[in-house]
Amino acid sequence: MVDEVTVRRAADTAWSVFRATHPDVDASDNRRCLLERHLQRRGEEREGDSEELASLGLAYLHRLPADEC
Repeated sequence: MVDEVTVRRAADTAWSVFRATHPDVDASDNRRCLLERHLQRRGEEREGDSEELASLGLAYLHRLPADEC
């Protein structure tokens, strides 16, 4: 299980990278909340560091359909 600080750091990193590559995405976009929940679940399922979780988070964000968020 990954601690809350690690999950928060991973979410911050993934969101920053995602927004840097998608300048049209607003900082308060719903995908941020979805990302945090996804990473929290992943962190509960297995051990990992913030870099690994951030990578998983980026992959998750790229799979989300933009028109459903």
